[in-house]
Amino acid sequence: MAIPHEQGLDNTHKLLLEGFDYIPKRRWKFQSDIFRSRLLGQKVVCMGGEEAAEVFYNEEKFKRKGAAPNRIKESLFGKGGVQGLDGAVHKHRKELFMSLMTPERLSELRETTRKQWQIAVDNWQKKRKMSLFHESEVLMFRIACEWADVPLFASELNQRACDMAAMIDAFGAVGPRHWKGRMARNRSEKWTRNLIQQVRSGKRHPREGTPLYEIAWHRDLNGKLLDLQTAAVELLNILRPITAIGRYVTFGALAMHDFPETKAKLRTGDDEDSRMFVQEVRRYYPFGPFLGARVRYNFKWGGHHFKKGTLVLLDVYGTNHDPNLWIDPEVFRPERFKDWKESPFNFIPQGGGDHDMGHRCAGEWVTIEVMKVSLEFLTKQIDYKMSQQNLNYSMVRIPTLPKSRFMIREVTSK
Repeated sequence: MAIPHEQGLDNTHKLLLEGFDYIPKRRWKFQSDIFRSRLLGQKVVCMGGEEAAEVFYNEEKFKRKGAAPNRIKESLFGKGGVQGLDGAVHKHRKELFMSLMTPERLSELRETTRKQWQIAVDNWQKKRKMSLFHESEVLMFRIACEWADVPLFASELNQRACDMAAMIDAFGAVGPRHWKGRMARNRSEKWTRNLIQQVRSGKRHPREGTPLYEIAWHRDLNGKLLDLQTAAVELLNILRPITAIGRYVTFGALAMHDFPETKAKLRTGDDEDSRMFVQEVRRYYPFGPFLGARVRYNFKWGGHHFKKGTLVLLDVYGTNHDPNLWIDPEVFRPERFKDWKESPFNFIPQGGGDHDMGHRCAGEWVTIEVMKVSLEFLTKQIDYKMSQQNLNYSMVRIPTLPKSRFMIREVTSK
């Protein structure tokens, strides 16, 4: 049986007009978890749901090489990074990132996060008003640099943090936002290339086990050090995603504003309440709309013949809001994670599948731990006031965030 096919010579304009809702709307319209379309001048298969995710993360059927458009590599990901690798090379590179996720390193990350939050709060109390979103991005970048053992001078903090933010904001962007991200990546790669070179030349001595050290001295399957450019890209693959947690912090604050009963529970709750809240923020709010891969070889699934080389998009946002997987998916309900079975394919805010062997983000634990500490400060360590503002967020803008950037004032420490 043929799968549904969206008509049109090219439907890219519909994708740009609908953003996060593009794939979910058609899955509902066609009553199918898989359909064909034409986007960016090529035939594309779009699919979503738990079964689709499980197939998508089967590395025997799909590969990442050639899936990400050059415009995304030139701004968000960089070229030669772990996201675009496959097979044994990918697994070996992924081991580098997984080696940074030990209990000891995550414990150090939590302490670094607490320390940097306290420094930030001391500074925020001196300000009349501020954007929690912008301040959180700077804060997350400082956390990333300290944890990675990357030196950061006060004079360069704002520029480096803005560059990280611009790369993140360029995802899904066209025009000025894309070019801003592209220029930010060029500056950032020059900076991290210099850092790697300093380590290898003996001018800088990061602590063993830290990201800067491990990436600088990582060897590929042939026993050779990563080339300078690739090492620079991978160091940014630590700093940039941690900076991006600033968006989750903002959405966490928005959730507490929109659903005040959750904030009250967090104030008196325990670590389990915090964990469930973080997971629901990651599920409920839009962060990434979809992920791409290319068919490795011809195969059949879901009534469709997948042809080698075809681009396939997995509906990330729609899968996290799939009514077949989640009861009342449009309701913000942290308690749904109390008895969650931890399927690697129905909850995929940072990718699905296996952390060690697959393409699920190695930094997922980092996001959860940093968010939990951040919530502790937002609920138990500080008070703040809010003026009337536009807290709506667009489902078309990718990535999205509250229009007002979540303005707060009169921050006080408890």
